[in-house]
Order: sequence, then structure tokens, then C-alpha cells
Amino acid sequence: MTCRLADLARDGTARLEAAGIHNPAREARLLLAHVSGLSAARLGAEMDEVAGPDVVCRMDKAVARRCAREPMSHIIGKRLFYKHEFQVTPDVLDPRPETEALVLAALEFPWASVLDLGTGSGAIILSLLAERAKAAGTATDLSPAALGVARANAEALGLAARCDMIQSDWFASVAGCFDLIVSNPPYIAEDEMPDLGPELSFEPRIALTDGADGLTAYRAICTGAGAHLVPGGWLMVEIGLQQGPGVAALMRHAGLVDVRILPDLDGRDRVVQGRASV
Repeated sequence: MTCRLADLARDGTARLEAAGIHNPAREARLLLAHVSGLSAARLGAEMDEVAGPDVVCRMDKAVARRCAREPMSHIIGKRLFYKHEFQVTPDVLDPRPETEALVLAALEFPWASVLDLGTGSGAIILSLLAERAKAAGTATDLSPAALGVARANAEALGLAARCDMIQSDWFASVAGCFDLIVSNPPYIAEDEMPDLGPELSFEPRIALTDGADGLTAYRAICTGAGAHLVPGGWLMVEIGLQQGPGVAALMRHAGLVDVRILPDLDGRDRVVQGRASV
């Protein structure tokens, strides 16, 4: 029986909808573009084309993976974040749109050097360096596999020469001082993990939770930031929805000034920033 690309899209949409996937038609088209090797624009013009057996098989497997709630980025191997496309694997946290609030906040200030703690895919620091042609940075992660993904993304964006990648437990292997320190650390409390969406079960647990109250990483980051910020340098971190006051208090206790809680585009607390004294 002849099967068109449009038939695969329709079948995929129905299966994804039955599995409770939000916006199933859009996701079915993304999967179809991936398995067929067509761009989204070209796919729209070729929906009446006959799908080869290999495309039919790949689409069936891709839809099954998404119905099992595997993140889309893991299936297609990439994720759009800010202005760029990033390679994503199960070794790194899937970059989320709300994290762009951290990038936007950092770009409000002048800086020439940046440290990204717990870089994962490298989405934050590489987005920042792409906007500042003369800046350089250092990205750390405890996971060698995550650093491999970040290095691949740096190479793809032509930023490898301006971004050192080092394995480090927060500041343990970091030397020198920076104009800006950024981080999206694991901030989900252990008792919140069972209530999260099924997609998160596919992401590295170490990037999601500290196994405690969700503030462990912030304590380490705020405590160590003073020794690695230039006078007047900024620390900026992403937070969970209820963590603003607690993280702001940690920054003030560490001696940072001008501490503020910033919202994301949906108006929810998302970033806490503080400045080292001059």
C-alpha cells in the first residue's frame, strides 16, 4: 500500500495525541522532517510524495519514542536555544526557553570574560560568547560526557578558540577571576522529583536535583563566587519558581550587593543576580 508523507504526518499526529503529547501535529511534522531528511519548509511542499520503506520505519520508531515521553531533542539530536541550534544528548539537560532569561539578563551588562558553572550542552555560555565577539569564557561540568557535547557545540558555532572547557566540581578546578559568572544549577528539591513530567526521567538526574532541598548548588556557588569575580563583577543564576528569596539571601550573605530577582518572559521569578563590591 502506497504511503505518502502526509499519511505519516496524520498517523503520527493521531498517535501523539492519544499519548497526551501537547501540540501533536507540530511534533509529528518535526519528527517527519527529521526522519525524511527534509527541512521544515521543503517538507510542506512535498507532503504528497511517496514515503520510502526506510522513512516509514524510522517514523514509526521515532513516534513510538516520543509517545514514551522521550524528549524531542533526544530523538532528533538537537534543540533551538536563543539564536542557535545545539546538539543535545541524554548526557545533558535539554535547554529550555525560560533559560534564555539568563542570557538576556547577562547581555544587559558589559563584560569580557565569563565563567559558566555546570555548562551541560554549553547553550548558555556559547549563546553569550556568540553575542560578544571579543569576549572569552570558561565552561565547567562535573560530567566528561557533558563536556564532550559542549565542545562539539562550541566547534559547530566556531567558538572553541574562545571557550575553555574543564571538568570541575563547581569552582574546584577554576583559576582566575571573571567579569561574569553564570549558572543553571540543579535546583529541583528531592521531594519535588516525583511530581515532574515524564520527559525528565530521560535527562541526567545530576543536572536536575541536588538530592536535598534544591539549594545545595547555590550555597556552593555563592560561597565561592567572591574569589572568582573581579571587583564589580556579576553573578547570575537561574532559579526555580519559589527559590528567589532564598537564593537572594545566599548572595547577600556572601557579600554580594545590588541583588535582584528577575522574571522570565512569562513573569515568573527566573534569575537572581548580584554584584561583587568594587
